[in-house]
Amino acid sequence: MVSPVGPRVVLVGPMGAGKTTVAHLLGAQWDMSVRDTDADVEALAGKSVADIFVEDGEETFRRLEADAVARALAEHTGVLALGGGAVLDPATRERLAGHRVVFLQVGLSEAVKRVGLGVGRPLLLGNIRARIKALLDERSPIYAEVASDTVDTDERSPEDVAQEIVRLVEGES
Repeated sequence: MVSPVGPRVVLVGPMGAGKTTVAHLLGAQWDMSVRDTDADVEALAGKSVADIFVEDGEETFRRLEADAVARALAEHTGVLALGGGAVLDPATRERLAGHRVVFLQVGLSEAVKRVGLGVGRPLLLGNIRARIKALLDERSPIYAEVASDTVDTDERSPEDVAQEIVRLVEGES
């Protein structure tokens, strides 16, 4: 059952899946505001996600991220995009229950193409392809667990992905 309060849809998935881009397309389609929890964290901390990782550590970032997700789920009624690692927090996974959550699935080759050299992505230090593979292997089952729907994004335009989500969401409205 989808919660009557909170975001219309929550997008989850790994880096390179297109969460932010698709969220903005959905927001425009539905004339709704868009919120991205990574942007919320940056606004609260006054610095980029990459700087938080470097200066304060991943643990601090994850704490800020969990708080940002909790606030957004409680306050936001538009389209919500979560950071790629947000689902690692058990409390966040519990909070997602009852919300319409769409997992934007992306394969390794496509993710590597989209992410490029990983500039500004602190978890991609070193061998980018190997790091993305490890993150996909670790997180994909968790994304699938929290999702009410899964949409494959490989070799598809963000517009096509957004339209599939519109059909899924509006088909049940």
